[in-house]
Amino acid sequence: MAADRRASWLKGVLDLLVLASLTEGESYGYEIAKTLAAAGLGQIKGGTLYPVLNRLEEAGLVAAEFRVADRGPGRRYYHLTDDGRATLAEQGGLWLAFDGSVRAVLAKGGIR
Repeated sequence: MAADRRASWLKGVLDLLVLASLTEGESYGYEIAKTLAAAGLGQIKGGTLYPVLNRLEEAGLVAAEFRVADRGPGRRYYHLTDDGRATLAEQGGLWLAFDGSVRAVLAKGGIR
């Protein structure tokens, strides 16, 4: 049951996390997944991540460029657009306020 909850929580914030993962510069899907996993968010499979990246690209929040590799398959590199940075700032602030509210309610319930 705990894993089910974490998946639901992650689904609600994954767009924001992907945008945040691109603030340091461009990256490709596998690297984004590794970054999020290293942050403690667990393994995010391609079937979950790539639809998010496509949705963000369609919304104009990220831009993508396909590059042929010297070895192996080519990769799509993603980077934030100005709209993506603005959305991250706005939605990130809203998420942090929401997080603060959740923490306050949990603290009243004795959860620290």
